[in-house]
Amino acid sequence: MDHHTLPPQEEGSPHARLLRNATYASVGVALILITIKAAAWIMTNSIGLQASLVDSVLDCAASLINLVAVREALKPADREHRFGHGKIEAVAALAQSMFIAGSAAWLIFESAERLAHPHDLEHTRAGILVMTISMVLTLGLVLFQNHVIKKTQSTAIKADAIHYRSDFLINGSVIVSLGLASWLHLPLLDPLVGAGIALYILYTAWTISKEAFDVLIDRELADEDRERITQIALTHKDVTGLHDLRTRSSGPHKFIQLHLEMDGNMSLSAAHVIADDVAVLIADAFPSAEVIIHQDPYQLVGKKGINRRQPT
Repeated sequence: MDHHTLPPQEEGSPHARLLRNATYASVGVALILITIKAAAWIMTNSIGLQASLVDSVLDCAASLINLVAVREALKPADREHRFGHGKIEAVAALAQSMFIAGSAAWLIFESAERLAHPHDLEHTRAGILVMTISMVLTLGLVLFQNHVIKKTQSTAIKADAIHYRSDFLINGSVIVSLGLASWLHLPLLDPLVGAGIALYILYTAWTISKEAFDVLIDRELADEDRERITQIALTHKDVTGLHDLRTRSSGPHKFIQLHLEMDGNMSLSAAHVIADDVAVLIADAFPSAEVIIHQDPYQLVGKKGINRRQPT
């Protein structure tokens, strides 16, 4: 069996710098949002704004966890961790989901209290201005995070991006509730929006925990990714087929193992070159992937795997 891989994602690589910059940007934006939302909440006494503030506090805590997790995940493989440290990202994402779920439960309780004892809001214009600024900052961060995710496929940054996408919607809903509660004198609307935000946060926590759990239990890559790997391998003119394709992910890294079927009469050296060529093609399509290929003579495996004459 031959082991083919691209150079590992080192701490000074462009991907590593992108990951670090994403965590720094996330923490910076969260601190700004906490400051301006806290001031607006004190002025308005809005449950919706309080919910948004709590969400930003949790985002900041989660972003700090991500900052540490990404730094650790970028460490190269060592004697005790031969597959690297990438799963630290998934552990961090799972921890984030627990924090988020707890905050959502607390917000539901606060919303119930306000429903039982409603009162009018104050300084709603200041609150609307703050939430508008928050939406602009959040949108900029999410766009940058999406760029980083596209380049790195980082689980931790994906979890962080889900937070801030939900924040963008939350900020918009708070603007609506502040406006309607003030102009139409509907004090019950504010706690109802707060409860709705809490339920959305719970859904966010479930989404994050599910993806993190899939990484921790070594779930296979998506069907479209597996199909893509198969098609790439079969494009080589000397590959007759393949079988036993196994995949998993760990942070920004992917691990791909497969058996290539080739003419059993060719030399071991020629088979090795073919396997090397296929590994490079797969690694080009899946950056930072480690590819392990075993060469099998087609005459021995017969139709055990997927071949050119057999539909995938």
